[in-house]
Order: sequence, then structure tokens, then C-alpha cells
Amino acid sequence: MTEPIYSAAFSADRTADIDIDFRSLPKVSLHDHLDGGLRPATIIELAAEVGHELPSTDAVALGEWFRESADSGSLVRYLETFDHTVAVMQTKEALFRVAKEFVEDLADDGVVYGEVRWAPEQHLSRGLTLDEAVEAVQAGLDAGVEAVAETGWPIQVGQLITAMRHADRGQEIAELALRHRDKGAVGFDIAGAEDGFPPARFKDAFTYLAENQFPVTIHAGEAAGVDSIVDALVNGRALRLGHGVRIAEDIRVDFTPEAGDAQDGAAAAGEDGQGLAMVTLGRVAAWVRDRGIPLECSPSSNLQTGAIAPFGEGIESHPFDLLYQTGFKVTINVDNRLMSGVTLSDEYELLVETFDYDLDDLLEITLNAAEAAFLPLEEREALVDYITEGFQAHP
Repeated sequence: MTEPIYSAAFSADRTADIDIDFRSLPKVSLHDHLDGGLRPATIIELAAEVGHELPSTDAVALGEWFRESADSGSLVRYLETFDHTVAVMQTKEALFRVAKEFVEDLADDGVVYGEVRWAPEQHLSRGLTLDEAVEAVQAGLDAGVEAVAETGWPIQVGQLITAMRHADRGQEIAELALRHRDKGAVGFDIAGAEDGFPPARFKDAFTYLAENQFPVTIHAGEAAGVDSIVDALVNGRALRLGHGVRIAEDIRVDFTPEAGDAQDGAAAAGEDGQGLAMVTLGRVAAWVRDRGIPLECSPSSNLQTGAIAPFGEGIESHPFDLLYQTGFKVTINVDNRLMSGVTLSDEYELLVETFDYDLDDLLEITLNAAEAAFLPLEEREALVDYITEGFQAHP
């Protein structure tokens, strides 16, 4: 399938000369790890309580250490930073506090709906059971929602119960998720090293979840390519793709030497400012695009982990705009706020600066996320209406 692309990345005519209060925009966060969103000061206090040694006991310096360590271009090195955050999240009290602060920080960033993913199996070293860990996090999330409500800000948060790819507890964690489906758990995920640990390892667990109508999102197309995405869709029954940016490896972009005639009188300039960019989707890319399978893109994290290395070195090489302009259901996420040193508002601003998006673009992308939320249809529709009204109220 070949079609023209009208992309801000290729067009010299389209510029965004707007003043946006990114924080005030109602936003949706679909891909946000609990153990990647701790406050540095909280890590220091919790570490002191359990005797865990940190690289620094100064909050500012510790935050910088996490960002510098994560900014390696390697997913494996990036994941090593979690040794410290997970180490201080091993008690009911710690999980409660981290979850509560997580919600408060989401609300402070303008998020009205969030899904927080984490792996309970990593939080059992001090005697908690899987169910106790999930209950502690849910109690913290509930307390955070209640505290935020007192400020007048509406927010709803659900848990994505996650199994680690390198472990062999997929079925056990899937059953855990189902036990809590009406008590805060809204979906299931697998996380950790993607390359070498395919979704097929958990095929039976994914079948079990599908038989019980429980939604699944899977990290795929981050550290591995198109085959990993296919595995997530086929064996994982994934309804969303965590990151998914390497679907762009199944897309070819060609520039014609001259502008020619473009649909609706518009033309996208090539690299030299002339010509039409023509996009050809491979079978997998076409399947993902045509069926509206949402992509949980995390621009800064994707740069840090090397997920976009096949396309270039800088954020301007991120295929986000290519995917957006060709009709993929892209969404904006932070992945791990602590490691990337960003908020969701920061990621919105980054994409505006990089691809010249305007408020209408941001609304469309935000609605992609709202429509992809693991919520009942009526609640998704209400969320869409609320977000649309919020954007329309922006000065």
C-alpha cells in the first residue's frame, strides 16, 4: 500500500506559532511504570529505612544519577537503574507511599486518566505475598485519588499487572491479575528484556486471559523489531503495543524529485524542500495501522534505550511523526519519569518543538490515548468528552 504523506517533518510550510500551557491540558497516561516514577527524596528516605545503599543521598544528585545512567542508548543498562527503586519498594508501607505519590504527581502534571504498570513478583523479598503487594499499591492509588479529589482535580487510575519476561511466572501473574480485576486491575503486561524473551513464552497465560476477556498490552517493538510485534499480536493477543516504534521498520518512505499533484492541493516537501513523500506500508504495518492498534510511544525513553537507533540519533529521527501522519494510533507517554527526567507535559512540549504540532494535533493524539484506555465504552466516551472540552477551553 503506497500513499502520500503530509508530514510536518518534511514540510517547510507548517510551523506551530502557539503558546500552550501543557500542564493545564487534560492528559491520558497509558505507559508509566510505578518503579520508574519515584521521587528522588522518597527513594532516599525509604532506602534509609531498609539500609539500602544509594549512589547519592542528595535528592538532586540522585535524580541526575538516574538520568545519566539511563541515558546510555542500551535498554539493558537502562533497566539496571531499577535495582535501586525496586529495592526500596518491598513493604506495604513503601508500596502505599510510592503509589499515593505517583497519583499526586500525575495529577500535578494534568493527567486525568492513568494506567500504572508494575511487576508484583519483584516486590516479595521482605515477605509480602503477590496479593498483599497488589492490595498495598491499590490502597496507595486510592489514597492518592482521594487526596487529589480534595484539590478539585478529577483523576482515575488503574493497575496494569505485569509479569517479567525473563521469569517463568506468567500464568501465576495472569491469575493474580484476574483476582484483582474488579479491585483496581485493568490490564496485563509483560516487561523486561524484550530481545530473547518473546511473548510466545507466555502463550498459555495470554490464552487464559483472552478466555477470561481481560485486556493485554505488551512491550514490543522497542528492543526488538517487527517479528516481536507480530508475536505480541498473535501469541499475546495484544490490544495495544508498548512503545511499538519499530513498526516503522516495516514502512518505506520515498521522495519524488518534483512536487507533482497532491491530494487536496497539498504537497509534502522532500529533503531538499521539493517533492512529495510517498509511504509504502508493509503487511504488518498495514495491519497495525488499519486496525487502529494503539502505540504507546515514549519519545525521550525511546531515545535513551536505543529504540529509535535504527532511524537516527536525535529525537528528530523518532518515527512518531511518520506514524502520526500516516494514520497510526500513536499516543504520548513517559515510560519512566525518574529515569528520563520528564513529565508527560514535557513530552508534549518536546513533540511540539520537534514536529511543529499545534493544539489540534495534541488533541487528536490525546484522544487516541483516551479511546485506547482499558475502560468500558461508556467511560471512554465520557473521558473523550471531558478531554475535548478541556482542550477547547484552552486560551
